[in-house]
Amino acid sequence: MKLSEFQIAVDAEFGAGYGGVVVNDLVLATLGGRTAREALAAGVRPREVWFALCDATDVPEERRHGAGRPVPGDRGHGDR
Repeated sequence: MKLSEFQIAVDAEFGAGYGGVVVNDLVLATLGGRTAREALAAGVRPREVWFALCDATDVPEERRHGAGRPVPGDRGHGDR
């Protein structure tokens, strides 16, 4: 997961406004008592931070994997 994919996943799951609050303010014990923003700044991989956020906020399993990634074949034309 790239950092840009992480941000897309956060915005999609929590909303653009609240996602920033979650990333900046929620302290994650599994990441050494750091916020997601602090963990990313310290070099923790975005995917690891994403899963820690999911665990801490009870995001259902079906919305965790592949989050933030474009859907193969979807070019935004509504042809699914």
